[in-house]
Amino acid sequence: MDVSGGSGQPRSDRDQPAENSADQTPRPTTEPDDATAQPASPDEQTSAPDEGDTTPPPVTPSDHGEGRDGRDDQDGRKGRDERQPTPPNPVPERPHAHTGGKGPARGPEPRGGLLMGRPFGVPVYVAPSWFLVAALITWVFGGQLDRVLPELGGARYLVSLFFAVAFYASVLVHELAHTVAALRFKLPVRRIQLQFFGGVSEIEKEAETPGREFVLAFVGPLLSLVLAGVFYAAMQTVEPGTVPGVLLAGLMISNLIVAAFNLLPGLPLDGGRMLRAVVWKITGKPMSGTIAAAWFGRALAVAVLIGLPWLTQSGALGSDAVDNVGMDTVMDALLAAILAAIIWTGAGNSLRVARLREHLPELRARALTRRAVPVQTDTPLSEALRQANAAGARALVVVDGDGTPVSLVREAAIVGVPEHRRPWVAVSGLAQDLTDGMRVSAELAGEDLLEVLRATPATEYLVVEDTGEIYGVLSAADVERAFVKAMARPS
Repeated sequence: MDVSGGSGQPRSDRDQPAENSADQTPRPTTEPDDATAQPASPDEQTSAPDEGDTTPPPVTPSDHGEGRDGRDDQDGRKGRDERQPTPPNPVPERPHAHTGGKGPARGPEPRGGLLMGRPFGVPVYVAPSWFLVAALITWVFGGQLDRVLPELGGARYLVSLFFAVAFYASVLVHELAHTVAALRFKLPVRRIQLQFFGGVSEIEKEAETPGREFVLAFVGPLLSLVLAGVFYAAMQTVEPGTVPGVLLAGLMISNLIVAAFNLLPGLPLDGGRMLRAVVWKITGKPMSGTIAAAWFGRALAVAVLIGLPWLTQSGALGSDAVDNVGMDTVMDALLAAILAAIIWTGAGNSLRVARLREHLPELRARALTRRAVPVQTDTPLSEALRQANAAGARALVVVDGDGTPVSLVREAAIVGVPEHRRPWVAVSGLAQDLTDGMRVSAELAGEDLLEVLRATPATEYLVVEDTGEIYGVLSAADVERAFVKAMARPS
């Protein structure tokens, strides 16, 4: 099941080494048309950064509008804090948590615990919470073995530990089924993580059709059912009441439970994904499917919270009915509360991720780009700002003698230069060299745009036409603001 149902607020993959942190943290680009504004008060001003100083002074974001030709307010822009959160991940992962080809280049791979291997090129991590669950399973299953095989003595806990590892190996097979299906549909898979209540397959893109969505969700429970059948067949070859017989019976039952639970029709479970695919197919609207499956998931969370303790208390699950409240009853209620919280949260996250995907097409490089003026390497900062102000531009591109862009002037560096020093500071000392990943096509939009920004973390990007002509400068902070504004609008 998808215990998280999506990443919610997208995670940042822009972690960089400390020595590059200043250049890699997205901030809004400068607003050169404010060249005549008064410098900040003495306690707000900072001197121009030295050659080796990569940490920009704390400044505040400018209150500018969006769009290439937008103008800015003329009041109080110097000395304000411009530290901004990084732009959202291009496509938030759609985790499949359970009890597609190589993606484009991206930042440092997220860690999720102990790396166990890379089947099909996808890293598999074991989260620290798994060890807690393994200990709990060892203790509980060990108590059951003491009743079934009392002659084992203390060795029963070694057998129980083997069962815990084998059970999570089954969960890994379940997750690999999702991974293989995603890769078959050319959907990049970021990682698999085994954690507290199962596993998570972080699939980074949405299935293109409801049919593929259905298959992608169904293969996990299907593999769990197949494993249950394999363990049942293996049981027929061993003596009942022996260690192998008990282990195989436990693995068969646990895989049946995993399959049945994940087939329940509510997000973030696999059954919820299947329900979403069915509603999507009927209505033709993915968002309608997500809404229906998410509300089914929330109803399921309430049912688990109330129903699981009641079933245990009444003896409907095969145990004796309990008339008084004891430790077992408290543990059952706690387990039900944890499961209900996971399902409820996952359903809500699924809605948020779907809403995010719905608004992604509104992010267009051409609409978010700031007008820029080209300046020579040795141009004083004050002259460059004067030229930008005269042209109604809000960004500076440093070009060589042939007019080829070589770097972008960072706003963080500009604001750190007091106005009285600007005639003596060349723009080349405040610029960040252009790399191939910092050249963005003006035609990019939505997921494609964010994927490019994610692949090469930077504060500003050069936006170019298909012909290679300079269109302007795209600020990562502008993308962040547009993203937040789009998310604030109702679906």
